[in-house]
Amino acid sequence: MNYTLHQLQVFYKIAQTQSITKAAEELYLTQPAVSIQLKNFQDQFDIPLTEVISRRIHLTDFGREIAEAAEKILNEVYAINYRTLAHKGLLTGKLKISVVSTGKYVMPYFLSGFIGQHEGIDLMMDVTNRQKVLESLDSNEVDFALVSILPDNLKINHVGLMPNKLYLVGRGFEQEPGKVYTPSLLKDLPLIYRETGSGTRYMMEQFIDRNQIIVRKKMELTSNEAVKQALIARLGYSIMPLIGLRNEMINQDLQIIPVESLPMASMWNLIWLKNKQFSPVAQAYLDYIRQEKDNIIQQQFGWYERY
Repeated sequence: MNYTLHQLQVFYKIAQTQSITKAAEELYLTQPAVSIQLKNFQDQFDIPLTEVISRRIHLTDFGREIAEAAEKILNEVYAINYRTLAHKGLLTGKLKISVVSTGKYVMPYFLSGFIGQHEGIDLMMDVTNRQKVLESLDSNEVDFALVSILPDNLKINHVGLMPNKLYLVGRGFEQEPGKVYTPSLLKDLPLIYRETGSGTRYMMEQFIDRNQIIVRKKMELTSNEAVKQALIARLGYSIMPLIGLRNEMINQDLQIIPVESLPMASMWNLIWLKNKQFSPVAQAYLDYIRQEKDNIIQQQFGWYERY
């Protein structure tokens, strides 16, 4: 047998994601490249590692055993790398963060400077909806989470990063100059929702319930990008976080419709479990955030303050 660490890494990522497409995305490779590595790895075994059922890839029993072995091997390799860098006096280890989907427009800017300063740190950032973010935090799978609505059911500490502002957004709305509309405007608009479990959906539903609005028509989409494209295509309107609309505002692909009581504002918070035993990497990152967050906001989010 002559398999490589790269093949082990690719196979383990496929085992984690159960998808060649998702594995390619997370490894920053093309799908054909991942498929080739999987084939080359499989060719070294007489027993199948995977099988395709209903167009989905699944591990065989043998494949699961190999995936477990691959995880152990890769962890040992990472440990060797960390020890080598540690002997050079460098900060080493993994920083694990779970981020609500809209937070992908925020979190990278609060990470890039820190990661750039410490070459021995591996970043693991999962972007998903709020419900799954809180589940990963509660199960202690991550060091930190980024949310815009603090959870009621977890004992946490937090540090506020920057405001999260939500506006009614759409395209082609014939707005009377200078007019600010009442929330009842939403009764007559086809509304587009995020999926259940999304923090954006939660805040939108809070606004609708608070104003006793009966929704005429609604559509549900499972990502912020999908909602944006639907709005640009004039399929409807939605209450959305401004943070993800920078390019659409600059290009005038979307418009903010002025409505009383909007924008709604929450706060992007970096949260962690109380009594969390931080690794040196996690503690260093928290220290960095507390020291640098104001500079990051000033340098990276000047456009945001204009709205």
